[in-house]
Amino acid sequence: MTEPGPQPNAVATMLGLLGDEWTLLIVQQSLLGAQRFTDFAAGLPISNAVLTARLRSMAADGLLVRDGRRYLPTARSRSLWPVLVSIWAWERAWVPEHALPMLRHAICGDECTPMLTCSGCGCATTEKSLVAQWGPSGSWARSMPAASTRRRHRSDGAGLFPQTMTILGNRWSFAVMVAAFVGTSRFTDFADQLGAPPGSLADRLQILVANGVLDIHDGRYRLTEKGRAVLPILVTALEWAQRWFTGPEGTAVELTHDGCGGAFHPVLACDRCGEALRVSQLARGAPEISPPRD
Repeated sequence: MTEPGPQPNAVATMLGLLGDEWTLLIVQQSLLGAQRFTDFAAGLPISNAVLTARLRSMAADGLLVRDGRRYLPTARSRSLWPVLVSIWAWERAWVPEHALPMLRHAICGDECTPMLTCSGCGCATTEKSLVAQWGPSGSWARSMPAASTRRRHRSDGAGLFPQTMTILGNRWSFAVMVAAFVGTSRFTDFADQLGAPPGSLADRLQILVANGVLDIHDGRYRLTEKGRAVLPILVTALEWAQRWFTGPEGTAVELTHDGCGGAFHPVLACDRCGEALRVSQLARGAPEISPPRD
């Protein structure tokens, strides 16, 4: 009898759910107040068949709850707002052809860029101040989704998050980015660690280089400034996944903040006034952000 393979951990579950741009866009519309099928159809360039399938699968995955003709956000989907804000800010900064507006902080009144900070000490955080290690349920094998994630088809129209989807929308791309953040740089090391087929790995590395998040020099792949700026997306997505999908044996990835020596949990703050942020609106047109409520 064939031994069962490793069970997917929180990272694998997250990639399976968030590696589809329609899922992220439907969550965004839900947080903006869309509830009925017609609301989502009016707000997104999506076919009725695809929308029907996504609403059904998102309800099954606990991202929406169906109440008659309405699809309502759950606590699981509402807690995705830091990921959506991080994506918005990154795409605005690094994909200028989108011309996405700035975010505006309702409390200080300034346009702002969300700043990644440590929940323990409140300090601004970069990859240089983080130490990552596998947790009890962590390994590369367990962090791969069981099947390739769903992707928007090009014919569906221009996506809101096209370059983000080159990372979140492909299991190997996300794994390569995580490996690059912890210092992996050679093709053979990526292949050994991730267990990716050489053809798939070469393809994803080429795409990441073409999108400017990795650079190759002397046979080594290294994060560019644009690539390092992806960190808030990665850690907020990881935080979300480990909040909702951690297995009985424990977390998949443990992050430590060098600044305070404690476990790292990401908090987005206003880069103008330093207040922790709470999203009150996610939309085109300078959405306002307010601080958390007690």
